[in-house]
Amino acid sequence: MSEEIGFEIKLLLSYEDALNKTVEALKDEGFGVLTKIDVQATLKEKLGQEFRPYSILGACNPPLAHRALTQDPVVGLMLPCNVTVEAVASNETMVRIANPQVMLQVGTLQKDEVLAEIATEARLRLERVAKALLDNKIK
Repeated sequence: MSEEIGFEIKLLLSYEDALNKTVEALKDEGFGVLTKIDVQATLKEKLGQEFRPYSILGACNPPLAHRALTQDPVVGLMLPCNVTVEAVASNETMVRIANPQVMLQVGTLQKDEVLAEIATEARLRLERVAKALLDNKIK
């Protein structure tokens, strides 16, 4: 298991295209986007500050979330899975996906074998999301 907090995927796509493809790739692996925080708009509205296009997506796979919450409701503090999409150049975007196995290393949750299995399954699905984005195999 990697100790990295997440995986990064650099895409040669516009921010909007990368955002749309990320949502589709998540959907293909059973994740819905429950929340979308438009960081650029929020910082402009709340602080009057300019910021590059940047979104934080809260992605959830309902069967995995149900299994995890049934096992230990404390895991809800780490849900949903966070995915960020940010413009780094005019036609270049960075997607970052949180590693659920690393998130699970908090407190006593790391000792729960059932949660470890769920985190492994979530990681495998999210790795397939990353691979689909890299391979540009999204609708």
